[in-house]
Amino acid sequence: MTNGPKPTDFIEAPKLSQKLGWSITFISELRQYTHSFKFRAAWNLVQKVAANHFIAASSGNFGQALAKACQINGRKCTVIMPTTSSKVKIAAVKEYGAEVVFVDTAKQSRAMKVSEWSDRHPEAYIASAYDCQWVIEGNSSLGFEIAHSGLPFDAIIAPVGGGGLSAGLIQGLCHASSSIPVWGAEPLMANDGVKSLRDGTLHRHASEPQTLADGARTASLGNLNFRILRNGVAGMIEVPEESIVWGLQSIANEGLRVEPTGALSVGALRHWHAPEGAHIGCVLSGGNVDKALYDKLLTLPVME
Repeated sequence: MTNGPKPTDFIEAPKLSQKLGWSITFISELRQYTHSFKFRAAWNLVQKVAANHFIAASSGNFGQALAKACQINGRKCTVIMPTTSSKVKIAAVKEYGAEVVFVDTAKQSRAMKVSEWSDRHPEAYIASAYDCQWVIEGNSSLGFEIAHSGLPFDAIIAPVGGGGLSAGLIQGLCHASSSIPVWGAEPLMANDGVKSLRDGTLHRHASEPQTLADGARTASLGNLNFRILRNGVAGMIEVPEESIVWGLQSIANEGLRVEPTGALSVGALRHWHAPEGAHIGCVLSGGNVDKALYDKLLTLPVME
């Protein structure tokens, strides 16, 4: 039985470093409980909220993490999952003891389905995967670890969906009195965060963008996250779908297996500039991916 999240792994990427002329270190959450950073958030949430039943919407990683945290702590968990969710993520949520309720996001939003389920279970706590102080606080533990790693990072790049990870990194680094800048990597197909930070007002997708990075198929940044990112993020990098695949393949070339969302930070390197020799930390946020999809992405031709 766990007593909380596992420490992150700092893994050098020599092949990628040589190719790009930077010193690249993977900040890997792949060995985290449930194989993604989301366990940090879910664990903290379940410790802080005195509820016996949690309901959340998730493409999979937060759902798995919440299910696992609830299982360990003897709580009930219901996860609203899009019908397009990865099979391996659906199976894992069920394996950790949660009830899975599907939603066709082409016909009904996740939020509407959550509201419907909340009406049926008024005693339950509705958990946000990112727009929540306890979630952000849980994720901040990763920023704290980075600050105390002893590694001389010039910048950190992290995947962005709802903004819970990047907001948590900013808070954790700040609490550790670290000034390492945090950059967000967002799919070009789902660039509401880029638009929101550019315009100073929250943009929202009318329907879920079907980017390969399923963990970033959020309608918008969270309100809390937007406020933190607006004041704290160094910048946002838009990552085309081909570059997500390039990132995944580059990480595989270093011997690690990530899901497309987890490859956003590395894919962003193709569209970002830093001085030669800069030490860049790329957060690999998760590794939960269907084998068939992963094998297909590994063989796709990508321009160098």
